[in-house]
Amino acid sequence: LALCRGRVVRVPKGPLIRVVGTEVVIPCSVSDYDGPSEQNFDWEFSRETDFVRIVSTWDSTFTSEEYQKRVGHGDIKLRRSSNDAVELVIRNIQPTDQGRYKCSTPSTDATVQGNYDAEVQVKVISDGLSVSGSKARSSMSVRLSEGDSFKLRCSAITTSPEHTHLHVTWQIKSGSTWRDVLSLTHEGKFQSGPDYEERYRNGDIRLDTGVNDTYRLSVSQASSVDGGAYRCLVSEWVRGADSLWQKIQEKTVEIASVAIQQTDVVISTSNVSVTERDSLDLTCNITTDRSGIFQAEVIWYFSASPDDTLSDAQVLLSMDPDSIVSDSTLISLSHVDRNSYRLLVRDVDVEDSGYYFCQAAVWVPLHNGSWHKVVERTSAPVSVVVTALEPDYEVFLNASQAPKFSDDPTELNCRITNAQDTEANIRFTVSWYYRQRLPSDDVVTEQLLATMDADWTLLLGDRSRERTQNGEIIFSKKAIDTFSLRIQWTSESDRGDYFCVISAWTRHRNNSWVKSKDVTSASVSIFWATQDYTLTVEAVKLKPFFVAGHTFEMTCKVSSKNIKTPRYSVLITAEKPLTDQSNPNGTTRIISLNQDSVVRLEDWTDQTRVDGVVLEKVQENEFRYRMYQTQISDAGLYRCVVTAWSPGGGGMWREAVNGLSNPIQIDFQTSGPVFNVSVHSDNPTIYQGELADLLCIVTMEGMALEPDDMSFDVSWFAVRSFALDREPILLASLDRRGIVTQSRRNGSSDLSLERISPLEFRLRVHGCEDHDFGNHYCVVTPWVRSATGAWQREPDIKAKPIFLSVKMDVLNAFKYPLLIGIGLATVIGLLSCLIGYCSSRWCCKKEVQETRRERRRLMSMEMD
Repeated sequence: LALCRGRVVRVPKGPLIRVVGTEVVIPCSVSDYDGPSEQNFDWEFSRETDFVRIVSTWDSTFTSEEYQKRVGHGDIKLRRSSNDAVELVIRNIQPTDQGRYKCSTPSTDATVQGNYDAEVQVKVISDGLSVSGSKARSSMSVRLSEGDSFKLRCSAITTSPEHTHLHVTWQIKSGSTWRDVLSLTHEGKFQSGPDYEERYRNGDIRLDTGVNDTYRLSVSQASSVDGGAYRCLVSEWVRGADSLWQKIQEKTVEIASVAIQQTDVVISTSNVSVTERDSLDLTCNITTDRSGIFQAEVIWYFSASPDDTLSDAQVLLSMDPDSIVSDSTLISLSHVDRNSYRLLVRDVDVEDSGYYFCQAAVWVPLHNGSWHKVVERTSAPVSVVVTALEPDYEVFLNASQAPKFSDDPTELNCRITNAQDTEANIRFTVSWYYRQRLPSDDVVTEQLLATMDADWTLLLGDRSRERTQNGEIIFSKKAIDTFSLRIQWTSESDRGDYFCVISAWTRHRNNSWVKSKDVTSASVSIFWATQDYTLTVEAVKLKPFFVAGHTFEMTCKVSSKNIKTPRYSVLITAEKPLTDQSNPNGTTRIISLNQDSVVRLEDWTDQTRVDGVVLEKVQENEFRYRMYQTQISDAGLYRCVVTAWSPGGGGMWREAVNGLSNPIQIDFQTSGPVFNVSVHSDNPTIYQGELADLLCIVTMEGMALEPDDMSFDVSWFAVRSFALDREPILLASLDRRGIVTQSRRNGSSDLSLERISPLEFRLRVHGCEDHDFGNHYCVVTPWVRSATGAWQREPDIKAKPIFLSVKMDVLNAFKYPLLIGIGLATVIGLLSCLIGYCSSRWCCKKEVQETRRERRRLMSMEMD
């Protein structure tokens, strides 16, 4: 291969057959060369033996004398296609140009290898192709209607001595360019143009061959795009020496100019406005110049939007080609003349407003007697507006009941007045609105309270939904022309402007109701001046002086302002001295009487005097409190807490204002003994599990009493902290009758409480645990028997706390675990030894046979 490598010059494989008078292009290229990339070429021609120089790319003097004129005129020229290729172009080739053409390349190689020239034979034949159109004239004019069919003929024949094929193409001129319609190629195949593929598959465009070498173009269902100039383009092809087809010449002839008259469908009128109950008249016109027999199929459509498609639109009426109209009661379709079709809609309604359009199809008869649809068009939509017959009426709103105070009823009546043109097909509904009143000029949007639809169904707004469901707001229709809004208990939030809207509804042909008109009333203001509620309470002690054991009595007189029909609830409270431990907060709720005169004991816990306090209503604004058999522990400041109530919605009472009376003091002057209490423990620090002893010791100062004349209630408390910052926990209590009460405990320790002397009480904690630590104290309530034999309760006395510390005994805590561990370890060790001994004694015993050892003497050194 290395030896064969070198310059290669190539020309087409001959012979090249060309038709006289046409242009010949002979390419020549070179490859596998050295030197510069751009190569030069020389062309020579020979009819027999000698070559005559034609043209060169690098030498202007290369051309021989007989070719200088043709080269100078450009009839023969070289056209470079690349650095290593050129084309020899000969225009208007003649029979004298038939012969051998040689392409040569001057050498630029370092060594001479390969070929430096190549030859090709060119054969010139006569022109035997003839193309013609109609025999009558060169080009005819055809005028057709849309949907018609037409045929065009073209004749093409060749008498070439060579075996050639013809390629026939029908073209149409659109603007300034020609487009292919349908072709019969030189290989005998049909090929449609890019815009006619679908119509060719459907059979609307055909190309047929006939006698006398004719080629007929048939077009069915002609449309506007088929209008224009048509020509027949015929090219002649021959198979070359390389078995490839080569086009040797091409001719055209214009056949006809086709004009297509479009069929148009329009509605005679533009936008239409009619009044309700009138008739709507529309005409669909078909514009066509078709003079033959045809029939039209017309369909009228209705759509709510101009952009709706036919599938979305509603079919009103249709007329088939046989003039048969679909049935309808209020709509009719008639054939006015040859090209006009009238739609008549009687008794139009508001719902008939929308867009109307018609679709028309033209049918023509065929030779076999059947009908063929040639064209179909749809008109532009026409807007139809139906103006409703609005009833004429006015709306008047007034307040038949206006509130003067909060919780008063409010009633508004919305009436229809001066109603005209209100026939049986008119129905009225109401909508109620509220607008808040602001002191500034801010714009406030109205809030919907309720509205009625066409069937008088009430739809509630967010503002009134809950209150209407509870019966606080009532919407009603009092008469045929009167609607009512009633607020049973008007609140301050209801103050504002109210207005109503009366809507008129019209019944259509399908018995549906459509709103035709709204009329808004003037607003009515609901407002009343409000003043602050005032409540005054005065407490009066009826007996200025009394002693323990007597009855305490006081009255509470109430006066109020700006409260409508008030009722009062009364609560009696007592503020005890700080030394009283029964109520650390200082204020005790004793007894109450509500606005419905129901009495209730609040925090009164003295079981011996359950009926010792009474609260009663003397007058509407006067209440009396009595406390029987008063005791020294009842000393304190007593008040009346009064709440004024006003009627609310739904028979409920609404709290208006609270008032507090002046205090009434109960103070006893006594000369009896003074009691003191202290807590003592011999061992406040103990270990877990031990017994803790706490003593509560009562001492007396002043007048001495017999043990039978005094008694004590003792309660023990514990605070589980060092700083007394937690709530005290009741441990146990011992009342003056000797009954012990213990609180529920979570630990395993136990408590006991006992009286060891008339003035000493002992609390024992058995089996103390770590959670029993803390500050412990006792609270003592003394009871003293008076000279009359009645027991008087003295104020509670609280002792100073003592801190009980519980420690853990380390030795006792670890004694038993250590003993148990040592014992278990000893038992496990002995058991292991026993298991090992038994295993080695019985399970692993083997009999070992001792091999007999031979007894030999040692040999002496000499014998060795």
